[in-house]
Amino acid sequence: MPTIEHSATLPAPPERVFALLEKVEDFADYSDLITEIESLGDDRYRWHVHAVGMDWTFEVQVTEKSPPSRLAWESIDGVRNQGRYELEAVDEGTAVSLIVDYQIRNRLVAKAVNRAARPLVAKVSAQILERVETRL
Repeated sequence: MPTIEHSATLPAPPERVFALLEKVEDFADYSDLITEIESLGDDRYRWHVHAVGMDWTFEVQVTEKSPPSRLAWESIDGVRNQGRYELEAVDEGTAVSLIVDYQIRNRLVAKAVNRAARPLVAKVSAQILERVETRL
């Protein structure tokens, strides 16, 4: 599985940053590529993403909530992925790292997505963290 990482430092304590990141359904407000996130209950969500000229839908289950340092998930169906946010207090506020592993079984689609995935995830992550920072 390819791994993509993105990080940033936000000017707030980890508890405040985590409080916004754990509201997964709000991520649709944080990125132009996420068209909708439906809460399915029990920390399950259906994501609707428009990227690489295609619409993607997948369900994820939050697998770990360890405030204020870690929020992890994995896909249940759709695009196979797992990821986590790791938060660490630093002098400037909070260092936030996003780590995402994904797998696409269709070789033709995977080739296109792999080429675009790093800049795409970096863009989405940057948008999310910029908009979280604005809400802080």
